[in-house]
Amino acid sequence: MPIYIMASRLTDEGRKTIKERPERIKEVNEEVVQMGAKLIAQYAILGPYDFINILEAKDDETIVQIAIQLGARGTLQMETFAAIPVDDLVKKLKK
Repeated sequence: MPIYIMASRLTDEGRKTIKERPERIKEVNEEVVQMGAKLIAQYAILGPYDFINILEAKDDETIVQIAIQLGARGTLQMETFAAIPVDDLVKKLKK
């Protein structure tokens, strides 16, 4: 199944929500699962992003739908990247 990396920044509204209800992070994770992705890992990070999520989804359309639905809420901004396992890349390059 394809792997995606979703880097997100909280907006002012998102920071307010997380401060008041930190459990909202886990609630959103469950919503992402219900939208068709599997959450492999999630990290709160320092730097230009607040969170990095590693997800599996059946296709690009599923991950785009998730990104649009989450982004439309106005609580975060995201960048999403398709990720290719290095072993898979090496196999393709050898062909």
